[in-house]
Amino acid sequence: MPQYNPPLRDMQFVLHELFDVVSEFKDIPEFAEVDADTINAVLEEGGKFASQVVFPLNITGDAEGCALDKTTHEVTPPKGFKEAYAQYVEGGWPALSCDPEFGGQGLPHTINQSFYEMLNSANQAWTMYPGLSHGAYEALHAHGTDEQKKTYLPKLVSGEWTGTMCLTEPHCGTDLGLLRTKAEPQADGTYKITGQKIFISAGEHNMVENIVHLVLARLPDAPVGSKGISLFVVPKFKVNADGSLGERNPIYCGGLEHKMGIHANATCQMILDGAVGTLVGQPNKGLQAMFVMMNAARLGVGMQSLGLTEVAYQNAVAYAKDRLQMRALSGPKAPEKAADPIIVHPDVRKMLLTARAYAEGARALATYTVIQLDKELKHPDPEVRAEAADEVALLTPIIKAFITDNGWIATSHCMQVYGGHGFIHEWGMEQYVRDARINMIYEGTNTVQSLDLLGRKVLADNGKKLKKLGKKIAEFVEDQGVYEEMQEFVNPLADLGDKVTKLTMEVGMKAMGNADEVGAAAVDYLRVVGHLTFAYMFARMAKIALAKKDSGDPFYTAKLATARFYFAKLLPETASLIRTCRAGLAPLTAMDEALF
Repeated sequence: MPQYNPPLRDMQFVLHELFDVVSEFKDIPEFAEVDADTINAVLEEGGKFASQVVFPLNITGDAEGCALDKTTHEVTPPKGFKEAYAQYVEGGWPALSCDPEFGGQGLPHTINQSFYEMLNSANQAWTMYPGLSHGAYEALHAHGTDEQKKTYLPKLVSGEWTGTMCLTEPHCGTDLGLLRTKAEPQADGTYKITGQKIFISAGEHNMVENIVHLVLARLPDAPVGSKGISLFVVPKFKVNADGSLGERNPIYCGGLEHKMGIHANATCQMILDGAVGTLVGQPNKGLQAMFVMMNAARLGVGMQSLGLTEVAYQNAVAYAKDRLQMRALSGPKAPEKAADPIIVHPDVRKMLLTARAYAEGARALATYTVIQLDKELKHPDPEVRAEAADEVALLTPIIKAFITDNGWIATSHCMQVYGGHGFIHEWGMEQYVRDARINMIYEGTNTVQSLDLLGRKVLADNGKKLKKLGKKIAEFVEDQGVYEEMQEFVNPLADLGDKVTKLTMEVGMKAMGNADEVGAAAVDYLRVVGHLTFAYMFARMAKIALAKKDSGDPFYTAKLATARFYFAKLLPETASLIRTCRAGLAPLTAMDEALF
C-alpha cells in the first residue's frame, strides 16, 4: 500500500526562507497580521486532514468508482467520500481564503494553495469535488449580482454547496465559440437553458444538498462565435427567496464518463432541459466572467500534478531503498544482503531525482505565482496590482502545462522504479500515472496553454511581460554572479535567458510572415520558458542552501544536491527544444494531407 507524508519542511522553506511571505503580506492590510506561526499551524493541520482522512480513500475509491442511478440520475461517490467531505466542512477548510463578508476566513490564497497541494497528493479525485467550488466562488464574487452573491456565496464558502463549471459540449472543447446550448429569456428575468454538456467534473453527487453550476449558453440574438456567449448560474435545486431549497431544476446527469483515471470523481454528461438560471455579468460577455474560474482552475490543475509528483516520488524512494536487486556495478554496497537496494543504481537515482526536482521546482514556482495573485487581488497600490497581474498572466499557462507535463514524466519514472510491481494496482503507482494524464488535457490542453503563452502573453505585447520577468532574472544574475560558488547556477541561467530573448525575437519575426509559425513553435517554446522559470527558482534556492550548507541540517545538503542535479541533468533539455523550435513550420507541412 502507498504512503504519504505532507512535505511541510519544504513548504516552510519555500514560504519563509525563499519568499519571506510574512514580509510580503505586511504590505497588504488584509493579511498584515498573518504570521509564520499561523501559516505553519494551518498547514500542519491541513496535512493531517489530507494524510489521515483523505489519503486512505484514494486507492479504494479508484477501485470502486462512482455509481449512477439512471432512474433518479443521482450519483453516489465511493465509500467514505461523503463522510470525509463532511469532516472537511466541519473543519472550516472550504472557507480558508474566502471573503469574510460571506463567512470566509480571509487568509491568503498562498496558504490555500499549499493546502490543496497536500489534498491532491492525498487524493486528486476526492479533491476535485470541492476544488471547482473555489472557481465558482471567484467568478460569482467578481461578476455576480448582489442577489447572486447573497444567495450562493455563503453556501459555497461554508462548503454546504459545491460548484462546477459547464463549458464543454460533444462537438466543442476548447473552441467555445462553437457551443450550442441555448438560453431563453423569461418574463421574470430568469432564463430557461437547454443543451448538453460533457466532461463536467463533480457534476452530480450526493455529498452536498445543492450543486451550483456555472453554465455557458447563447441568448437567442447572440452573435456567432465566442462574442456571443453568456454565463448563467444554474442550481441543482432552485433556491427560494428565504434561502431554502425549492424544486429540482431540470439539470441532471445523463451518464458517467468511463475514464482512464480519476475514477472516483464523477465526470458527468449533463443534460439541461429548460433548467432555470440567472445571468452572471453582461449578456454576451460570459467568457470574461468564466475566465476568472478558468484561470483559477488552470492554477489548480498545476497543483494536481505537483501533488501527484510529490506522492509518487515519496513512494518510489521508499520502494527503492527497500527493494533488493543486483549489485552495484562498482561492487556490493550492502554485502550483508543477498543483493543491493536498487537506489544504488545510477538510473534509478536519475528517475528519483527527476521526480524530486520537478516537485521542488513546481512548488517554488507555484508558490511564487500565487503570492503575485494575492498581490494582484489585494495590494493597496494599483501599480503593484498591475505588475502582479501581468506576472500571473504570464506564468499561469506555464504552471498548467509545464508542471503537468513534468508530472506525467515524474509519475511514469516513479512507476518504472517499481518494475513489474509498478504496473499492479495495489502498489498505487499505476493510479498516479493514470490520474496524472488527464491534467495535461483538461482546462485547456497543454498545446492551448502553449499558444496562449507565446501568442497572447508574449508576442501580443511585444514581449513586455516576458521582459519584466527577464529583468528580475538578470538582476539576480548580476547580484549573484560575483560569487564563485554561485557560478554553476547563474551562468547557465544567464545563458538561457539570453537564448530565450533571441528565440522569442526569431519566432516573432517568422510569425509576421506566417502565423502558423506560432503553432509550430509554441509547445517547445513553453517548455524552454518553463525551464527558465525553474532554473531561476533553483538558483535562488541554491543561494540559500549554500549559505546554510555548514549548518548541519541535511535539508540544505539535499536541496543543494537537487539543484545541482536539475542544472546538470534536466536543464540541458532546452538545447534540443530550442533547435526544434527553430526548425519551424516547414517540416510539419511538407507532407501532403492525403499521405498521412
